[in-house]
Amino acid sequence: MAQCVQSVQEFIQDSFVPLVAALCSEEAERLTRRNNLSFAELVRPFCRLTSEVHMRDPNNQLHIIKNLKIAVNNIVTHPPQPGAIRKLLNDVVSVSQPAEGLVANVITAGDYDLNISDRSVKASVPWYSNWKETLMELNTSTFYSATTPWFESYRECFLQSMPASDHEFLNHYVACMLVVSSSEPEPVEQFLKLSQEQHRIQHSSEYSYPKWFIPNTLKYYVLLHDVSTGEEQRADSIYEEMKQRYGTQGCYLLKINSRVSNRGTDEQIPDPWSQYLQKNTIQNQDCYEDYTAVSSKNTDHLISDGLDSEIKDGLSNNFKTHPLQLDHPSGSLDSADYTKAAASLQDSKKSNSGTPHGACLTLTDHDRIRQFIQEFTFRGLLPHIEKTIRQLNDQLISRKGLSRSLFSATKKWFSGSKVPEKSINELKNTSGLLYPPEAPELQIRKMADLCFLVQHYELAYSCYHTAKKDFLNDQAMLYAAGALEMAAVSAFLQPGAPRPYPAHYMETAIQTYRDICKNMVLAERCVLLSAEILKSQSKYSEAAALLIRLTSEDSDLRSALLLEQAAHCFINMKSPMVRKFAFHMILAGHRFSKAGQKKHALRCYCQAMQVYKGKGWSLAEDHINFTIGRQSFTLRQLDNAVSAFRHILINDSKQPPAQQGAFLREYLYVYKNATQLSPDGPLPQLPLPYINSSATRVFFGHDRRPAEGEKQAATHISLDQEYDSESSQQWKELEEQVVSVINKGTIPSNFQPTQFCLNRYSDNSKFPLAVIEELITVEVSFRNPLKVPLLLTDLSLLWKFQPKDFNAKHDGETKEQGMCDEDMVGTEAIPEFLINSEETKVARLKLFPHQTGELHILGVVYNLGTVQGAVTLDGIDPSIGLQSGKFVSNGLSVRGRQDLEIQGPRLNNTKEEKTSIKYGPDRRLDPIITEEMPLLEVFFINFPTGLLCGEIRKAYVEFVNVSKCPLTALKVVSKHPEFFTFGGNTAVLTPLSPSASENCSAYKTVVTDPTSVRTALLSSASSADFGVGTGGSLEVIQVPLPDAVLLPGASVQLPMWLRGPDEEGVHEINFLFYYESIKRHSKMCHRVLRHTAVICTSRSLHIRATVCRSNALGDEEGRGDNMLVFVDVENINTSETGVKEFHIVQVSSNSKHWKLQKSVNISGDKDTKLASRERAKLCFKAVRCKNSEENYTFADIVFGNEQIISSTSPCADFFFQSLSSEFKRTHVQSHPHASQRAAKQSFDETVRLIQRCSEVDLNIVVLWKAYVVEDNKQLILEGQHHVALNTVGKEAFSFPQKQGFKKILGNSDWEDLEQELPETVLLKFFRPENTPVPARPTPEQLSSLIKTSLHYPESFNHSFHQKSLCLVPVTLLLSNCSQAVVDVLIDLRHKTTSSEALEIHGSFTWLGQTQYKLQLKGQEVYSLQLKACFVHTGVYNLGTPRVFAKLVDQVTLFETSQQNSMPALIIINNI
Repeated sequence: MAQCVQSVQEFIQDSFVPLVAALCSEEAERLTRRNNLSFAELVRPFCRLTSEVHMRDPNNQLHIIKNLKIAVNNIVTHPPQPGAIRKLLNDVVSVSQPAEGLVANVITAGDYDLNISDRSVKASVPWYSNWKETLMELNTSTFYSATTPWFESYRECFLQSMPASDHEFLNHYVACMLVVSSSEPEPVEQFLKLSQEQHRIQHSSEYSYPKWFIPNTLKYYVLLHDVSTGEEQRADSIYEEMKQRYGTQGCYLLKINSRVSNRGTDEQIPDPWSQYLQKNTIQNQDCYEDYTAVSSKNTDHLISDGLDSEIKDGLSNNFKTHPLQLDHPSGSLDSADYTKAAASLQDSKKSNSGTPHGACLTLTDHDRIRQFIQEFTFRGLLPHIEKTIRQLNDQLISRKGLSRSLFSATKKWFSGSKVPEKSINELKNTSGLLYPPEAPELQIRKMADLCFLVQHYELAYSCYHTAKKDFLNDQAMLYAAGALEMAAVSAFLQPGAPRPYPAHYMETAIQTYRDICKNMVLAERCVLLSAEILKSQSKYSEAAALLIRLTSEDSDLRSALLLEQAAHCFINMKSPMVRKFAFHMILAGHRFSKAGQKKHALRCYCQAMQVYKGKGWSLAEDHINFTIGRQSFTLRQLDNAVSAFRHILINDSKQPPAQQGAFLREYLYVYKNATQLSPDGPLPQLPLPYINSSATRVFFGHDRRPAEGEKQAATHISLDQEYDSESSQQWKELEEQVVSVINKGTIPSNFQPTQFCLNRYSDNSKFPLAVIEELITVEVSFRNPLKVPLLLTDLSLLWKFQPKDFNAKHDGETKEQGMCDEDMVGTEAIPEFLINSEETKVARLKLFPHQTGELHILGVVYNLGTVQGAVTLDGIDPSIGLQSGKFVSNGLSVRGRQDLEIQGPRLNNTKEEKTSIKYGPDRRLDPIITEEMPLLEVFFINFPTGLLCGEIRKAYVEFVNVSKCPLTALKVVSKHPEFFTFGGNTAVLTPLSPSASENCSAYKTVVTDPTSVRTALLSSASSADFGVGTGGSLEVIQVPLPDAVLLPGASVQLPMWLRGPDEEGVHEINFLFYYESIKRHSKMCHRVLRHTAVICTSRSLHIRATVCRSNALGDEEGRGDNMLVFVDVENINTSETGVKEFHIVQVSSNSKHWKLQKSVNISGDKDTKLASRERAKLCFKAVRCKNSEENYTFADIVFGNEQIISSTSPCADFFFQSLSSEFKRTHVQSHPHASQRAAKQSFDETVRLIQRCSEVDLNIVVLWKAYVVEDNKQLILEGQHHVALNTVGKEAFSFPQKQGFKKILGNSDWEDLEQELPETVLLKFFRPENTPVPARPTPEQLSSLIKTSLHYPESFNHSFHQKSLCLVPVTLLLSNCSQAVVDVLIDLRHKTTSSEALEIHGSFTWLGQTQYKLQLKGQEVYSLQLKACFVHTGVYNLGTPRVFAKLVDQVTLFETSQQNSMPALIIINNI
């Protein structure tokens, strides 16, 4: 149970006190009324004796009485009615509430800290650290449970309002005070009248109430004297007369009203009456308010204790009805009397609230009253009780015939064996048995009660025990239960505790009262007493069981209070049972609610909520929160009600849909009521639906026009696309690249990458930039946690805007969103937004800024409601809720807001940030609105989705400026510049030929002369015309806009040639279009537009080419240096794509140093056709062309009727782009060694010169047509492949990557290819200081410095008969392949050591000088005349001269033998 202010002994003693009746004359009542008090009320604060009292028991032993209290009451002749008692108790509990504003009483129970006395919803919030001291004090004190003053008030009122009954005498009057005023004409006669009236009430059969203890009731005569009227002598003389008549022990002169009422009010007199009168005020007012019909004849019985006597009818011997009287004889109350009663009621209310009590009394008067009570108790009451006990004891001894007094026989009765008590079930139902008043059993009980009242508990226990036996023997169960109850209490109260508390007595008494006697009032008294006793013995479990047992349906208030006390018992156990506490608090709250005690019900639920909160018991939490909400709403605590219902909705509820719908409607109804109280207040926060703030996305830009027919809009970016971090990084790099090119290689410090869509993954640390008059779309992710749909209406964004002119100095004022601000920022509202049950749905809300400045998006504002179809789920009536019929057919809706609060990323850079939890800013909702900027839209016309590898296709691009300001500096950047071209500078100068347009060819063609087939047609072009070699980035391409400006609203179409990537598969190719405004802005310098093209390529041709030196030293023009080029073309296309066959229509070469001269194919076929998996080998002669540092020489060898001019767009564009990408690839690979080459510059140059001898700079372009059958139509596709020949003798490929070739080429070809392709090596780490020496040139490279060729007749006829020696002239041609001066050593003394060579070729000798030393300039051809000498016929190999070469001024480190390319055989014939 909860902590009580009194100890259990004090509580029991004050519950059973001697009762004294008071009968006052009218004049005496008038005197006390001057103090707004009746006589009984006047003496009530002084009824507790301040000193010990002594009396003697029947054995003449001295007995000490401590802290004795008596009760003085006006005589009431009608017993209280149960209904009135119930109302009184209800009001007592209702008035007593926990004090607000005090430090909450906190109990630590297990893992819980329970705030017991706070009745608000705050009881369910986390605890504060400053309560630790309170917790320590509570834990170290003797009692650390919470107080429940309403229970104590109830208990006190309940015990005081118990009607007197015949089976016990505790509530019977022991004495009667007769009070008369000294100012009456005949006070003695008035005493006589009052004495007769008392006698009549006690002994006449007319009155059955009140009950009197003994027939000879003590009468005590009190003369009341008003000091303020004087007449002291008269009062003294009357008192002297009284003493002679009644004796000094039986009368008293009480002087009051010493204070003159008109004296200054500076003297403050305490008011001890207010605490006692508060309870009477409740009962008096309520009784009067409930009166409906009162008999005019009995108006004197109307006046309850404590009202003015003006409306009494002047009866001298007036006594009152019980204050709890409700039923009255039928009759009519005239209007005057009723008005008087009502007026007196109002006066009573006023007097109790504002008028002080005891206004005419001084502190001396207080002492006199206290002295009067002591005198009465010492001289009158206690001697009377002592005498009565002796008389009763003597009567019992005489009647029982006992030899000794009852007291002395106690030991004999109780020391022996106890008679076994019969169980309740064995006893007959004889609760109706009544004893006559003179019955000895009742005399024992009467004596026991008297002893109990004067704290003689040992004697009382003896008597109760004796009476209990007698009653049980007679099976008088009501009497037996009463004796058992008081015997148990007496045993507990005995000093020194000679015997344990007999709890089984109480159990039997409670069971008897409740089950046999059907008297719940007495059973309740038993429980209240026993539970308090058990609690004092720390038997909380037994106390709780006792309290719970008495809960029943007949009284909700009693059940609620007892359940609450049981809950406190559970929490005060040694091992607190917190969940039991919470469960019983819920039960108590439910019963409080049924009893109409809304505040107490709310408090109980709030206390229980502390235990259930956050434990995952969602259904229990829902029930508690729902009840808290209901009760708070009833008490008009609307904020608390809204908070409670909010908790139900935001928890992940496990309720069925119908219940959730009811909760939601109830919340909406309460919420609407709350908002109506303050309609002009700020919009409150709504709990539903959930908003995932971090998932909020902000998109800058308008919705782009979709594709129309052949037009395809640039993909750009939209909210429908998923975020890809890799893709985002690629776009950022592209933008940085183009900005770097614009700014001459550097990126400005204030550069901010363009972000069109901001989300949780993007970098939101900077304020995003938006453009005036352009749409801002905010995508908000809503989640409906309920199983019922939610309807949001009039959904829009909430924002704050501060206008700023970024070119001016001053700023504007900050504007909150309002009706008049549409001219600043236009806000689009979604009229209806339905979120189905447990659905996550995004809403796209739009803003349209009309001014520059700073915009802050704060949150969303909307009306929350339910839909019509959702309110009758599962047959539930749609009107379920707080107020039936309040809901409109489509559901209630309330307006509110939710804020968008986004937490930035966790910072983790510095040590401080790593050791603490810090978050960076997230500014995606705070865009800066900048000045007007151009806006570009791009459309692609006839843009393919599928291409063959290397296929050339022509498309068109349309650029549209949809803004109001001109656009310039349009560029496009891509990681794959080789995929597309807008044409070089020559594209405008060279219109398409008629034949090309007829055949829909992408190339510029010219009809060829049949005689020129397979011979080269030459042209030249500068790389600068095609954007290569200008120093700019290869990927950044200028879009050739006419006049370089696109005006507002203007559009322009430009041709774009595309070439299918060399690798088959699906390719994503990113285009970034960059453009600027003509005016320079401080915030936004440029804008970009993105496009991602997806191209699927399929296999076409695979080309391998090699170049080798020709043995012929001179060409037709007599110049040296010609080479043979072998081109191997294979059709690796699979027939699935519908390609019928490929035609090789032209092979072109591009180089600054070499050109194809003619085709040397033996075949006579004019055209080269390749079906699937077929291969062809082509051979061409290449010669060195005039050295040109700038221009490339294009040589076209045509196999068909038309020449494709390879030096114009688009053929040359794609060639130069592939060339630049190839150069970039090789440059990147060689770049890491640049620092190493600086070590030995001259040494490296030498190596480079030697290596260059074997290098060629020849690029082959193979142009082809493919015949495709598609939908029974034949289409002609065209394309080109590039092969870069760099090294003599080394095979080159059109597609250098290794992947996928094994399956394409087959194993044998793959092995050949694998030898040529560089192997993948592991990454090696090295230190820069350990720079390795560059590798020596390979023997192959060294042997290529000098090319040798022998010129001689193939056969030579000689007559050996005429001349034995045959001399043949031989010319040795030496060609310097390098650009440097070379020293050459020729040794003719070389002998073949191999015996096989001798057998085959025979031996000969050179005549003349056999060793030569020459010096050849760069590219020089030198002719040396030699003579060979033969001695007989045969076949001889003349390739025996050894040639050594080294660079001039170099050591012989690189001197090496120069190899002949083939044997030089000569036939010597004899004539």
